[in-house]
Amino acid sequence: MANLSLLKRIYYILCFLLYGVTVPVCAQDITLFQQFNGRFDYTAIGNTLNPSENNGSEFCTILESSSATLSLDPSNQIIKAYLYWAGSGMGDTDVSLNGLPIAADALYNVSFDTVSFGTLSYFSCYADITDQIITEGNVEYTFSDADINSSILSNTGYCLNATNFGGWSIYIIYENANLPLNQVNLYQGLEIINRNVQEKEITLNNINVFDNDGAKIGFLAWEGDDILNYGESLSINDNIISNPPLNLADNAFNGSNSFTNSSDFYNGDLDVYDIENNISIGDTSLSIKLTTGGFDEDGDFRADLIIINNVITVLNSLLPDATISIDDYTLNCGDSSIELFYTVNNFNSTSILPANTPIAFYLEDLLIGQSQTANALNIGASESNSITVTIPESPTSNLTITAIVDDDGTMTGTIAEANEDNNSNSIDIELLVIPDIIALPNLIGCNEGFEVSTYNLFDALESLDYEEEHVSFYLSLEDLETASNAILIPMPYNNVAQPETIYVRLESPPCYEIYQFQLTVDNCPPFIPDGFSPNDDTRNDWFNIQGLYDIFTKHELLIYNRYGDIIFEGDNEKPWLGKINRGLNNHGKRVPVGTYFYVLNLNDSDYRPMVGWVYVNY
Repeated sequence: MANLSLLKRIYYILCFLLYGVTVPVCAQDITLFQQFNGRFDYTAIGNTLNPSENNGSEFCTILESSSATLSLDPSNQIIKAYLYWAGSGMGDTDVSLNGLPIAADALYNVSFDTVSFGTLSYFSCYADITDQIITEGNVEYTFSDADINSSILSNTGYCLNATNFGGWSIYIIYENANLPLNQVNLYQGLEIINRNVQEKEITLNNINVFDNDGAKIGFLAWEGDDILNYGESLSINDNIISNPPLNLADNAFNGSNSFTNSSDFYNGDLDVYDIENNISIGDTSLSIKLTTGGFDEDGDFRADLIIINNVITVLNSLLPDATISIDDYTLNCGDSSIELFYTVNNFNSTSILPANTPIAFYLEDLLIGQSQTANALNIGASESNSITVTIPESPTSNLTITAIVDDDGTMTGTIAEANEDNNSNSIDIELLVIPDIIALPNLIGCNEGFEVSTYNLFDALESLDYEEEHVSFYLSLEDLETASNAILIPMPYNNVAQPETIYVRLESPPCYEIYQFQLTVDNCPPFIPDGFSPNDDTRNDWFNIQGLYDIFTKHELLIYNRYGDIIFEGDNEKPWLGKINRGLNNHGKRVPVGTYFYVLNLNDSDYRPMVGWVYVNY
């Protein structure tokens, strides 16, 4: 086939890889696509690209374009609009509507294995065209540029089998305050019945029938022929439905359009049926059955080929629809507790969501927290809250947490909802692991007495780039991790142990860095003055050797006069006040003015005895 779009080429490649060189059979089951709860209803327009019914006609190629007019009451507010197009072949994903290019959001395919013509493929595409329909409104819409004829002409089987077709439709879901509260469910895919598969049953889930008054169901189907009505039926919950004279019970797919009450939608069906007598209040699912195939008057078996593209239901509803989102979270370094911020919504609903609706939080399949809504939520309302959950010990820091509203903690709901499949929301979280401790150079201080020194703790951070307001000091790692009992005055700071470990917390959002260093105390060399005046004037009254007392606690101080006689012997408890305490005479007397000599034995292995002189004056 020529002029394939990029999307189509990718599709072919994927199917080739999956199925080899055979023609791909990639059918899609009819499943729920979109749900609308509120004062909603829908309408549809569309047209065939066939000039006439292909069964019994001699045409082969189809039309390049066709048109249909939208006439929507101005009081109806357009909520969503979807364009569907279908035809013979593997499909063209790039088309035009009123001259504007449209790219398919998805491509569906089915196939029919014929005896005489091999495998014939058919396609359907859809695209969201809400913005265009809102902008253009009630005008004539012309669909064009679907390259279907190249597929038909490349395989004579389509024409000879009379399955050469193309067509399009637009579904418009609208809102009107005067409508009852409805649940509009749009199901789509692509499923086929033919002489090989003569029956197809489709179960529609996610429906909730509050009242069956005015209930209806619509179908978009392709390739049905008016003159082929052999064993053809459409059943809802095992009840054959019809819409005479447009759609008879034995010929549901006959090229008709219920919205225009016409039968010239050749090889396409855009039909709506009243089903209020075919469903019951409380129903949560609906069964559709299609059949084809029977014998003609000559005893020959004949069957129509029917392709179902979508199904839409409109049912009265009074149900809430709880959804939840995890909006944000907070966590701390090394903390297994996470505060989750979440919002519960009752948006796409037709009734109030009751207070105390349960909420459960899971780590994988493990329940880690429970909560509930505080208030009853009106239609369209929301409620935000938070919960703190504790994460069990895990070998990984990468976690996925799932919140489920309307969950009693056993993954079981307690409230009937419009949609039971949209109650959860997950978020990926990476725990902030406690960082490794980085060692810094120790600070060494001089012993000021009893192994205490004075430090500026910031001196240990000289190699770091930091701001003081982002730094705090602690005496234990536990205090650092909880940011409690910080050292309030880091300069000047006096140690309380020898040695003493200091822990540094440097804030580095979203976490922090950890450093440590030690304070050590050394006995620094004492400073010995060269004179003093013991005259009791309270100034310089004693031989004040700084850095000696209460530091070198085992020191010995010997004082000699100029004749070499020892006149004083002192220690840590006995400083020299200028008086004599050795020799035969003058004990307790002050020494006269003069020069005296000392020998200071620190009794420290790091120091030799210190010898010198001191002058005493009054």
